[in-house]
Amino acid sequence: MTLRLNPMLAGLLAALPLCAATAAVAADSYPARPVRFIVPYPPGGTTDLITRGIGAKLTDRYGQQFVTDNRGGASTMIGADILAKAAPDGYTIGLLTQTTMSINPNVVKKLPYNVDKDYAPITQAVYVPFMIAAHPTLKANSIPELIALAKSAPGKISYGTPGTASTNHLGGALLEHLAGIKLLHVPFKGSGPATNATLGGQVNFVITGISTVTPHAKAGRLKILAIAAEKRHPNWPNIPSTGDAGLKGYSSGTWFGVLAPAGTPKAIVTELNKSIIASLNSADLKGRLTNIGFDVVTQSPEAFGQYMTDDRKQIAGIIKSANIRLD
Repeated sequence: MTLRLNPMLAGLLAALPLCAATAAVAADSYPARPVRFIVPYPPGGTTDLITRGIGAKLTDRYGQQFVTDNRGGASTMIGADILAKAAPDGYTIGLLTQTTMSINPNVVKKLPYNVDKDYAPITQAVYVPFMIAAHPTLKANSIPELIALAKSAPGKISYGTPGTASTNHLGGALLEHLAGIKLLHVPFKGSGPATNATLGGQVNFVITGISTVTPHAKAGRLKILAIAAEKRHPNWPNIPSTGDAGLKGYSSGTWFGVLAPAGTPKAIVTELNKSIIASLNSADLKGRLTNIGFDVVTQSPEAFGQYMTDDRKQIAGIIKSANIRLD
């Protein structure tokens, strides 16, 4: 008996080896021209240190420029939308954030991008643990004392953040939930203004990155109560953690990761994953990032995709329980 294939099916089967060969060639010759590295923030921020650091390593590795392209605005949505709509050929990648992928989908009614369909995860790059730092006059020198003070004056102890629904605000909301307290959230337009308000005594404490508060703590203008994590950080072993204080299950920080447009060839995603992880773990770049309070955290594209899905669900729970809304 002779089997006859449908002509269309036969054509598809014949094309499979060619597709595989084309993908292999694309990966072998990649990159053949400069690569755009989108950052959804204005120039000069700490995110530039990540992309420029990675970009310099990749430029050395491949002999092609990896150029940081700052596209700030609209709570990272402008840059994220540009990345989502870019050609999926490996010549546009982006450094997206927890705000982009976990918070915005839970607070913005109509996003210009789809977190589940528009991106190809490459790897997480860094995690930024937050510190809880207070004005020296606050009558609390530890997390247990802060909780006791807040319980004695519900809604009176204030904390500043870069804005409503920011990762810092979610850290405060989670602290309230786990500790059974009520705080006064005061949003500002950025971590700098929130920290300045704490320095000036307009708010009692701030939840922000270590690099922001360390200089002021050394000068005695702020006191660090704890790092917002289960365990002490190896780089700052003298700073107690919220876990040390008995606040189990509490951590607060934010992450940044590298993604490409959906449809980018898997061979190119795999190649970028390998080379970006090597770049981030190089002694000089890892040292620079660690010194400013970043933890280098990397994983496979699949693991990063699952991490973002899990994080988005956790953020949804915090936002719902705290009734956080963007008006």
